[in-house]
Amino acid sequence: MIFNLRKEKKFAYTVRGEGKPIVLLHGLMGSLSNFSDQVDFFSKNGYKVYSIELPLYSLPTLRTNVMGLTNYVISFLQKIVDEPSIILGNSLGGHLGLMISLKKPHFVDSLVLTGSSGLYERSFGESYPKRGSYDYVKKKSEEVFYDPKIATQELVEEVYETLSDRSKVLKTIHIARSAMKHNLSKELKKIYQPTCLIWGKQDNVTPPEVAEEFHEGIPNSQLFWVDQCGHSPMMEKPNEFNNILYNWLKEMKL
Repeated sequence: MIFNLRKEKKFAYTVRGEGKPIVLLHGLMGSLSNFSDQVDFFSKNGYKVYSIELPLYSLPTLRTNVMGLTNYVISFLQKIVDEPSIILGNSLGGHLGLMISLKKPHFVDSLVLTGSSGLYERSFGESYPKRGSYDYVKKKSEEVFYDPKIATQELVEEVYETLSDRSKVLKTIHIARSAMKHNLSKELKKIYQPTCLIWGKQDNVTPPEVAEEFHEGIPNSQLFWVDQCGHSPMMEKPNEFNNILYNWLKEMKL
């Protein structure tokens, strides 16, 4: 946990700092702690940083999909944030940011995508073992990063606990399949917000060609590469990530 979790109007979230709002959206196998360095940095540099806990396992089954999660975040933006925001999403979180930009563009001042799904993602769940295997989860968690040491014991145990719960596994697969169905390649040209793409050169979940396709498809986008880095640059290379994003925001006058 980054700091005290607030629970208000069905939402669980954290907020820190004052200024222009940045809303952080974690991935399918992620958590609020994935953005701890960004919360610390941007809350001290003129931004009000929100981290929302996505209800991956608590939504009704029929709404446990990309659209249901998109609507949940839209409701959060409307009821809690209440002003246009910088949306920063990793993996599934980036996908939700894209969906919100298309569905409710007035809520999004700018979009920041890192390892985003929405075009192609090599799913963690492509080869779920029939029974929980800690070694399997450890190996797959390490593969997400260029430096396997980033997959700490705490992180691996968190993922293992999720994948040991049959109900959570089924919902995880359901969301992953929904994300694959919501391919946005034909919709990218409709996203007019300034978009910052920060991508690991060694991302093997959403490979570099995915970043290139986002960059080509989104009219007002810039692409920045982070070397020796995998699927989650904000975790693996936080200082480089923060500097890239901070400088881009200043250039965009955001």
